[in-house]
Amino acid sequence: MRHRALSILGCLLLACAPGEPRANEDPGVRPEIPDPSAADRPDPGPVVVFLGTSLTAGLGLARADETYVARIDALADSVGRPIRTVNAGVSGDTSAGGLGRLDWVLRDRLDILVVELGANDGLRGQDPDALRANLVSIIERSRQRYPEAGVVLAGMQAPPNLGSRYTSRFQAVFPEVAEETGAALVPFLLEGVAGVPELNQDDGLHPTPQGHERMAHTVWTVLGPLVDRWYEEHPAERADP
Repeated sequence: MRHRALSILGCLLLACAPGEPRANEDPGVRPEIPDPSAADRPDPGPVVVFLGTSLTAGLGLARADETYVARIDALADSVGRPIRTVNAGVSGDTSAGGLGRLDWVLRDRLDILVVELGANDGLRGQDPDALRANLVSIIERSRQRYPEAGVVLAGMQAPPNLGSRYTSRFQAVFPEVAEETGAALVPFLLEGVAGVPELNQDDGLHPTPQGHERMAHTVWTVLGPLVDRWYEEHPAERADP
């Protein structure tokens, strides 16, 4: 497996407080962003970078290979479309935080970017218009650096206690950004996981390994076609028989 390791608000939105440690890492240590183009990386496949929060980092999981990022890596292998995943999840990150560290994340090659940001914006009741602007900036700046890169945007939902007006506006941000930028949209990353006790840890916020498995399948339904397209455009690196 080539991945690099680096939840439901109440019962609907996952996010974690600033400063929480990432799975299997010391607090304050940035996830490793390897150089996928290095000569010692003979594996075929596109480089897929996951920019996100504790959902992506895998807070509370015992092992890095239990994250949805790692499970996506395994799914890609299982269908003969190996990918090289980079887990750039940071617990407690907001869309502004993701934008702030974007240049660092983009320092090495990427072929597909998966953006999982917004949960913490919603938990804190931050301005949905600011969230929208940050997501658009992340996607546009990524494409300036890598014009051919595909982008997947993972949708989230806001806490119901903030009122229907706020939650509706928050939820609408993600399809709006996807339409404006041409990003492929995952309507709700926690579909089938949010509010399901057996798929979440004891805190009721962070998914279990089984929850991450479900998330992986949710994301792969949108990410998979982008991976297929990459292989069609790079026939020399085709991995299936």
